Amino acid sequence: MKQRVLIVNKFYYRRGGDCVCTINLDRLLTAEGHNVAVFAMNYPDNLPSAWSRYWPGEVDFSGGAGAKLKAVGRTLGLGDIRTRFAAILRDFRPDIVHLNNIHSYLSPVVASMAAARGIPVVWTLHDYKLLCPAYSCLRDGKVCELCFADKRQVLSTRCMKGSLAASAVAWLEALRWSRDRLSAATSRFICPSGFMMKKMEQGGFPAEKLTTLCNFIAPEMTAGMERRAASGHSDTREPYMCYVGRLSQEKGVATLLAAAAELPYELRIAGDGPLADELKARYAHCPNIHFLGHLQPDAIEELLASARLSVMPSECYENNPLGVIESLCSGTPVVGAEIGGIPELISPSTGITFASGSKDALKEAIRQARTTGYDYNAIARESLKRFSAATHYSHLIDIYNSL
Repeated sequence: MKQRVLIVNKFYYRRGGDCVCTINLDRLLTAEGHNVAVFAMNYPDNLPSAWSRYWPGEVDFSGGAGAKLKAVGRTLGLGDIRTRFAAILRDFRPDIVHLNNIHSYLSPVVASMAAARGIPVVWTLHDYKLLCPAYSCLRDGKVCELCFADKRQVLSTRCMKGSLAASAVAWLEALRWSRDRLSAATSRFICPSGFMMKKMEQGGFPAEKLTTLCNFIAPEMTAGMERRAASGHSDTREPYMCYVGRLSQEKGVATLLAAAAELPYELRIAGDGPLADELKARYAHCPNIHFLGHLQPDAIEELLASARLSVMPSECYENNPLGVIESLCSGTPVVGAEIGGIPELISPSTGITFASGSKDALKEAIRQARTTGYDYNAIARESLKRFSAATHYSHLIDIYNSL
């Protein structure tokens, strides 16, 4: 039976991995014949949607006092979020509400409202917000789990943007939307990695409501990857390695660049972020390091498909990074940090892992990967099947039908 599915995410454009997964989910369910509606915050960059008339107004945490007050109200489920969500529930009449990234710019109140009407709620977790009020499980650049047991720790550490005010808002949000309240409202939490599921169990969420389901590659991306794999193009590789992602401290890109500066291999960096200017200046003298800036999806696909290997040097609890998945589906082996869900995606035939944050371990892993005879076509074939939309859909429907 084809369900009526209401997908909820705070933005509806390709802003980050959570948004990409949300858009992919919308297109997948629609292609499979389900009736799909979308609920998001109104935002200028959003994709067009027939459902945008239901979306609540934009909130801005960086605006003036009035804007900040409105934004704080949104996190607590106040304002137009209730009336707008009630309207789409009434008019669309979903069989399932599928939440994605909803904190701050929307609100967990949508889970409570759906559950109160007897509608099953599925929640795909793209970050650690339910465990860490600051999302990232990082404090002063290091992994931190203090708030797993006591959310008040966010106040003493001020780890939400280094601000007492922002940390207080994060604590109030966690207090209002407690573990017990969210567990009661949610039928099933989808954890894209086994690592995240273990952390959710560690944080006291009921094991019977947790399941693991990996992210998938959008069909429009797999078409080109499949053609290259079938033609044997995947065996043709240029000598460079690449990094695709945000240029920020937690992504480990500073460690990667420090390692690359001491190696004779070309490194191409695709992405932007707060460290971009600093890193470009620091490594301007290195002829083997090239900063490509922000690239469109087709350019990223070509970059990955021609690389000898890609590197995921994260120093935070990555969940189920699309960067690794896209690389493997391109047939490109991955040198990945042993942290979060990254090791679950990599096997000896598809790459190598190293101790996160260690420049020397990363250098050795890159050297080893460079001398390993990987079967690029086999990596692409197996990964395209493992991370396909069809594989994801089969497991997702089992979850829907079990509710």
